[in-house]
Amino acid sequence: MLVFTAATLAGAEKSTPLQRLDEAAAVFQEVMSTPDRSIPQDLLDKAHCIVVVPGLKKGAFILGAKYGKGYLSCRKKEGPGWSAPGTVRVEGGSVGFQIGGSESDVIMLVMNERGATKLLSSKFTLGGEGLVAAGPVGREATAQTDAAMRAEILSWSRARGVFAGISLQGATLRQDLDDNAVIYGKRIPNKDIVQGPTATPQAAEALISLLNKYSSAENRN
Repeated sequence: MLVFTAATLAGAEKSTPLQRLDEAAAVFQEVMSTPDRSIPQDLLDKAHCIVVVPGLKKGAFILGAKYGKGYLSCRKKEGPGWSAPGTVRVEGGSVGFQIGGSESDVIMLVMNERGATKLLSSKFTLGGEGLVAAGPVGREATAQTDAAMRAEILSWSRARGVFAGISLQGATLRQDLDDNAVIYGKRIPNKDIVQGPTATPQAAEALISLLNKYSSAENRN
């Protein structure tokens, strides 16, 4: 069982779901605005879904832990563009003595339909149910690495100005129906938001506009 410190959980809850939408948009904009330290364009263009978690918390006493909240969006089934966002919680940990903690922004790309199906389930564990690997860095960087070719999910982290690929093996992603209720007015499952006719709420327009700006092409996988 994961054990989070009170400080870790309190820090993760400082922002409301609506505020975190702005934070997620800012994270994605800042990452993509630095071509030599961004996500490779060919991977973004091929991705089925994206997850952005601003301020993932890490650190606890005795049991290392990760906790954060963010958003997922997937390619629309009809035509180009990205869906309205669903909310997601990231939880995970590794046994080890850790005192103190750190915070990082995390971005994940889901690269195939099988990974997207897992992402839209109520809960799944990275690595356990989906092959996850650290993503390559650089807008023009070649993405034809073994990890990029095999992985269902590629992940990156930005902390203290450094953007790099990371592996999130063992972390659990689950939908957050309470946060969806704040944004949409009712507890809608992520699958219904992403695959249904749900309109993008005003609070999420900045994030979805940025996704369309940097990769508006239809999925080519």
